[in-house]
Amino acid sequence: MQNLKALLSRRCRHSFPYLSQCRSLCSRPTTTSGKCEDSNNHVLVEGNKSSRTAILNRPSSLNAVNTSMVARLHKLYNSWEENPDIGFVVLKGSGRAFCAGGDIVALYHLLNEGNVEDCKEFFRTIYSFIYLLGTYLKPHVAILDGITMGGGAGISIPGTFRVATNKTVFATPETLIGFHPDAGASFYLSHLPGHLGEYLALTGEKLNGVEMIACGLATHYSLSAKLPLVEEQLGELDTDDPSVIETSLEKFGQLVFPDNSSVLRRIEILDKCFCLDTVEEIVDALFIIQESEATALDDTWCISTLTRLKEASPLGLKVSLRSIREGRFQTLDQCLVREYRMSLQGISKQISNDFCEGVRTRMVEKDFAPKWDPPKLEQVSKDMVDRYFSPLSEFEPELELPTKLREAFT
Repeated sequence: MQNLKALLSRRCRHSFPYLSQCRSLCSRPTTTSGKCEDSNNHVLVEGNKSSRTAILNRPSSLNAVNTSMVARLHKLYNSWEENPDIGFVVLKGSGRAFCAGGDIVALYHLLNEGNVEDCKEFFRTIYSFIYLLGTYLKPHVAILDGITMGGGAGISIPGTFRVATNKTVFATPETLIGFHPDAGASFYLSHLPGHLGEYLALTGEKLNGVEMIACGLATHYSLSAKLPLVEEQLGELDTDDPSVIETSLEKFGQLVFPDNSSVLRRIEILDKCFCLDTVEEIVDALFIIQESEATALDDTWCISTLTRLKEASPLGLKVSLRSIREGRFQTLDQCLVREYRMSLQGISKQISNDFCEGVRTRMVEKDFAPKWDPPKLEQVSKDMVDRYFSPLSEFEPELELPTKLREAFT
């Protein structure tokens, strides 16, 4: 494409503008081959002058993605990238969500039925698609109107442009289901200002669209009511030039700032706590601040943060903290390979059953009374955490990404 050089330059700048230098939910289980679900109906396609729009279409499941949906996205994106008549790609969701993440309830049932291989295939498929998106040679616009969580963030944030709205709700709530922020989260969270990434990863707390644009997770902000105009304008473009697409997005953009209650107004106190080396030290620091120097707003934030940490899996907290810290010094492909290793360890039930327990208590039976194993931070050993990061067995292949064919943006 004639504007590839411009895209590479702009993509790096837009990914995380605050960096001085860019670096490199749901249903019964479905078969991962897609035989039990029509993935064509769950990923719709619209064509315009020189663009294609993929629409996640499982609104009753908040557009949670399964293996067949992601495989269809991968196939479509490959064909669109090779088509010289297509200049750019748009991704959006139907209903009140962009994408609530992976279909974790389906994974839960598969694991309980002993079908671990289909779960592995899901992780391989979505991580491979995320790498494709993170190395895509054409401009990409993700319209994050509504719930954007977990894997939903993973299949959008690595792209060129991310449009947040007044209805956007972002979160990486995996520690609350006994897991770790994955799908590339250890890469993009670790590049957020200060230690905001550690905070979001450990607490699973939400950000709104204004906060996403303020911290760099989104590149543009628009009122949801104006999206039809945004999409109409995009559909009329005949270009592969990211600067032209950016200008189009800015026509209906809004200049917004986080309100006083936003966590982004507490970055100094957040950094003071979440820069510490261990989860235990973070908890202790929050207690100290709450009891000594906190203003009314800071006190409320400390209490809320401590409550979220108390609800999360102790093992998940320690694994997630280490994951973000490692991601800060790794490229996207390195993060995805490591997260794949961690995810397989997390679903193996050999270290802990926290993932299935977390999904059971929050998504299936909804008693919100998890029995974490181990139940306390001090009972989580270094060996348990280390096993998440250890190489897979000689009989278990690692995630293979086409890094020689598609070099990750760094």
